[in-house]
Amino acid sequence: MVSCVTSPIASPITATNCFPHHGYIWNYGALPQTWEDPNHTDKDTQCKGDSDPLDVCEIGYKVCKRGDVVQVKVLGVMAMIDEGETDWKIIAIDVTDPLANEMNDIEDVNEHMPGFLQATHEWFKIYKIPDGKPANKFAFNGEAKNKKFATDVIAKTHQQWQALVSKTVECGNLSCENVGVAGSPYLIPQQDASAEVDKATPPAAALPIPPEVDKWHYVKI
Repeated sequence: MVSCVTSPIASPITATNCFPHHGYIWNYGALPQTWEDPNHTDKDTQCKGDSDPLDVCEIGYKVCKRGDVVQVKVLGVMAMIDEGETDWKIIAIDVTDPLANEMNDIEDVNEHMPGFLQATHEWFKIYKIPDGKPANKFAFNGEAKNKKFATDVIAKTHQQWQALVSKTVECGNLSCENVGVAGSPYLIPQQDASAEVDKATPPAAALPIPPEVDKWHYVKI
């Protein structure tokens, strides 16, 4: 039995359709309790962090709903450089996926899903071009690094998150208030957090999806 890192992820948003990729080609979410420090220059990318949690590409067959929390097995990571900032992309699979037992490291993705890592690299490289931005760059020539490398990235960014919520580093414009991080200077009572939620505007009916969501974009690199 292989010991695997498992973590919950949350699922967001829409994306441009850069031919031949229609929208997101995986479930796209983030690892909680991680943070890419914008004041820290990564030794591998030589760029500072993007001040976000680690992004996760969950490659199983199920299509998650926005806000779903999913337990995943970490397989590897890509080192994207987004407009000069480090933006790691964790490659993972839902632990309940039929392929999960066959997937234990990044080479297993090539074995069981041939072409998928190359498609992921291309997707991230070109997806901002329709908005008039340049193609994204990657460290390691776009190669996906293995599970050990990925778990080291997760551990490092978890330490950066710990520094953030313990106020060891400045939070800038981030809101770090929380109800569950013991010892955090930003810790607030549950009732205060609930009061803020209660003050929020109730959700409205969903707006119609504009037809432009399905528009294809054809890009040259």
